[in-house]
Amino acid sequence: MMPISLFLVLLGEICQVQTVKKTSGITQDSGIITAEVGGTVTLKCFCQNDAVTFLSWYQQRLGGKPVIISTRMKHNKEASISKAYMERFQVLTGQSINHLKISNLQPLDSGTYYCGILEFNAIEFGRGAFLHVKASLSNIHAVVQQPALELLRPGESANLSCTVHAEKCGGEKSLYWFRHGAAQPAVMYRNVGQCTTDSRIENCTLNLAIKSMNASDVGMYYCALASCGEIVFGNGTRLMISGDSSKVPILAYCLAGALAVSIILLLVLAFTLYRLKKEICSVCKGSVSHLTCSAASDPMSQDADVLHYAALSLKRSSGRHLQEESEDSVCVYSRVRSRKE
Repeated sequence: MMPISLFLVLLGEICQVQTVKKTSGITQDSGIITAEVGGTVTLKCFCQNDAVTFLSWYQQRLGGKPVIISTRMKHNKEASISKAYMERFQVLTGQSINHLKISNLQPLDSGTYYCGILEFNAIEFGRGAFLHVKASLSNIHAVVQQPALELLRPGESANLSCTVHAEKCGGEKSLYWFRHGAAQPAVMYRNVGQCTTDSRIENCTLNLAIKSMNASDVGMYYCALASCGEIVFGNGTRLMISGDSSKVPILAYCLAGALAVSIILLLVLAFTLYRLKKEICSVCKGSVSHLTCSAASDPMSQDADVLHYAALSLKRSSGRHLQEESEDSVCVYSRVRSRKE
């Protein structure tokens, strides 16, 4: 029984999928991407996770559900594309690459595109990129107005307002908020707004409330009207936190101050060295004795300017050394003088 129990335990450990927190293994284009009708666009997607088995692309039109475009195994270069997208859609593959190329763009191509991966039994999607295909000649006449800038303090609440003036259209009309450059996906939410009719013009107002502003809410917010199969965007409102705008000037001031202090210290040090050298040279010109001057200006000449005397005296020993004694008893004088330039 013991070997069987041990085998079951090992089998359970092998088959068990650990529920640990994983970092995202997918990176794709995000925000709002604008292109012209008839043009070509490539939506980029990268996957660095070796445990991923399948990669896919999805399209979600405004007000619709996600529809699968393509799917492929990670180590397979060929992707399987749905019949509705086969004519103009192409998947570019490579090492850690799963790009989506769309040719001959049409207004119906507008929507949010998600790159997805399958790892074991878990599906993960990228943030999504909203593709806005603009027509050269619009079928609708609309004006979207919104403020250019909203500057708030951290923790404050924002209330963005948008006004749309549009001609009546037989199709369904919807108002949306988008954001670009924020940490969250591009499409915010859909809202019918508050509309009033004036002859042939509809005036709609759409508000967006954001509570407790933080760094992740900073970005461009666009109000858009979707009507008659087309989308009209406003110029966008940049939402900023006042604390963030002051970081750059403060840093610049600190760096400038540090540079100024460094320059002042270098100038003081250079002036001190100059004064010290000048004092040494003034001493050498006669303020003190010639010996001290020589010692300060040229250490090698100190010994040369001093006279050295040496006298040798030997005791008389015997007669046979008489001649040597007479020579050795002579005083020897030596003098070394330095050259003067």
